[in-house]
Amino acid sequence: MRRRVATVTAGATLALTVSAGAAVAAAGPPMPEFRGRGLMHVFSTVDYRTRVDVTDVSGLKRHVLWPMSWKVCTQSPAAGKAIGDEGVRIGVVKHGEKCPTAVAR
Repeated sequence: MRRRVATVTAGATLALTVSAGAAVAAAGPPMPEFRGRGLMHVFSTVDYRTRVDVTDVSGLKRHVLWPMSWKVCTQSPAAGKAIGDEGVRIGVVKHGEKCPTAVAR
């Protein structure tokens, strides 16, 4: 009888350890600081499986087609926060333009 109790205890401990490890892994890697960098840097840094939503925040509602022509003004999640399953949201303007002071969310 004692042997069976020890086995159940060890199995429960292993299950708790595995589920705690899965929760940490699901959080994802930390988000780098991209503001002020080129949009191409985002695509070359973030894992290829991560969803990246890019929006022109200049107010001109342009399509972002050529990443080399754009710089990052806003990012979500913030630098240092975990990149989750929802992916990354990046606000950009063309190189040579200033980032707007207030960006509509």
